[in-house]
This record gives sequence, C-alpha cells and structure tokens, in this order.
Amino acid sequence: MSVGVLCIHGFSGGPYEVEPFTTYLRTHTNWLIEEPTLSGHGEELQMRGFTAKHWLMDAELAFRALAKKVDEVIVVGFSMGGIIALYLAKRYKVKKLVLLSAAAKYVSPKQLVKDFKMLATEAYHRNLSNNELFLRYRHKFNHVPLSATIEFMKLVRMVEPYYKDIKIPVYIVQGKLDGIVPYHTARFLFDQLTSNEKTLYLSDTGKHHICYGEDCSEWFSNVLSFLKSS
Repeated sequence: MSVGVLCIHGFSGGPYEVEPFTTYLRTHTNWLIEEPTLSGHGEELQMRGFTAKHWLMDAELAFRALAKKVDEVIVVGFSMGGIIALYLAKRYKVKKLVLLSAAAKYVSPKQLVKDFKMLATEAYHRNLSNNELFLRYRHKFNHVPLSATIEFMKLVRMVEPYYKDIKIPVYIVQGKLDGIVPYHTARFLFDQLTSNEKTLYLSDTGKHHICYGEDCSEWFSNVLSFLKSS
C-alpha cells in the first residue's frame, strides 16, 4: 500500500516552515512527500491579488495530483496550512491529519509583546540586524498586503463550520509559547473535531514555528508512530 503525504505551509510562509518534519519523514519512510508552494508565497513573497480561493485551489490540485500516484494520502498542515488541511479532509478521502500550530484562532498579543520586547532589547544593544525573528517579521511587514491578511481571515472563517464534520484520525501539535496562534486554540480544535482517534501534544517550549522547536525530535517520532499505526 503506497502512502503519500501532502504538507501545506502557513500564511506568508513557504515549504521551509515544515522542512525539518518532511526531512524526518523522508529519512524514516519510503512515502511520497509533496510540499506545494501556495500562490504568492515562498522565499519571495508576491501576495498582492491572491485570495483564499487561490490557496484552497492550489491545495486541491496538489492533493488530486498526489492521490493519483498513491493508495492513501495523509495531510500535514502548518498554521494556515492546518486550516486548509481540514478543508481537504472535509472534501476528499484523507487517511489521517496532522495539524501543526493550526491557525483556527490567531495572534496571541501577550506572546507578541514578549517577542517585540526582546527585539527592542536587542535593538538597544545594536544586535537587531542579527536577530532572525526581527528579520522574518520585517520581511513580512514589508511584503504582506493588508488585502492578503483579510483573505487569510476569510479562509479561517470559511472552514470553521467544517470542524465538527472531521471524523478521521488527527494528531495536533501546538507550542505553549506561540506568539501567532494562542496555544489554547489546540484544545478548541481538539474538542471541535469529532474524530474517535485524536491526540493533542502541547510543547512547553514550542513557539509558532513548531518544526524548529527544541523538543521536535520527540513529537516527530510520536507523529510518525501515529501515522504508521493501522
């Protein structure tokens, strides 16, 4: 039985956001793993003019193409990609779901304030140009139009009614220090989904980019065991 894994990145991101996990899967399985780049996304952001419909269609086309090559498809979604993964699970035959920092709710002001305080401290000590977090945020502030952010919010609202219809096995991973998605979002999703088989992993040290967390080797292996179980 051949297995395919479709990995969907987050809003204003790219496949690099899930790369540590996809690398792990490639190392430990012979599964076919696809990581499409949504319209306007990737290393060079060109988001103006693209809408939620474009991103959902990108994911659907990638899913259909993968489903033609394998017997079973697993969908992994990070942040907004987690919401798109739920959309696919409602419309297509998905074997299992993995939701990473899924953006059912977004922006934890408390953690953002902490992150920006850290940036302010670094700026004071003239270290800002070396701070990866600052460089990421600055790039996004400069390249993400408000219209795209509104489309992201539309997408989340559009998929929310589907949560109760999701019955397939699901594994949810969420960082408690996530500054974009409040960590209680994971519990909300866990309660909303009607799957009989569902697992919630809360990382004490995890931030939004959960695939780069200190404890990722632990949950990577847990998720793989979940995906391999019949």
